[in-house]
Amino acid sequence: FWMSRREYDIKPITVNGRRISKVVIDEHVGKHRDITDSLILKVVSKLDGERFVPDDVKVPFEYFATLVELSAKQYRLVWLLEKREIYVGVITIYRDDRSK
Repeated sequence: FWMSRREYDIKPITVNGRRISKVVIDEHVGKHRDITDSLILKVVSKLDGERFVPDDVKVPFEYFATLVELSAKQYRLVWLLEKREIYVGVITIYRDDRSK
């Protein structure tokens, strides 16, 4: 399901009570010039210590769409967690200037 994905080891964060030490970025991410892997990793790090209710569940995956603020800009991060895994999967991310 992840064809040519990019994987990064990160300083561990806790999301939904789970220790996450890896970010996997889907091959389709990065079609926007202003979105770099470095930016994505910073946005994902903002999930640390938070709890999120999944927008959708297709076992073993939980899917989320979260508005994250970074450097006074808002991003919509579409991501997933896989049961018993230590990574956040980034499906897509884009600037989202709408209000919450």
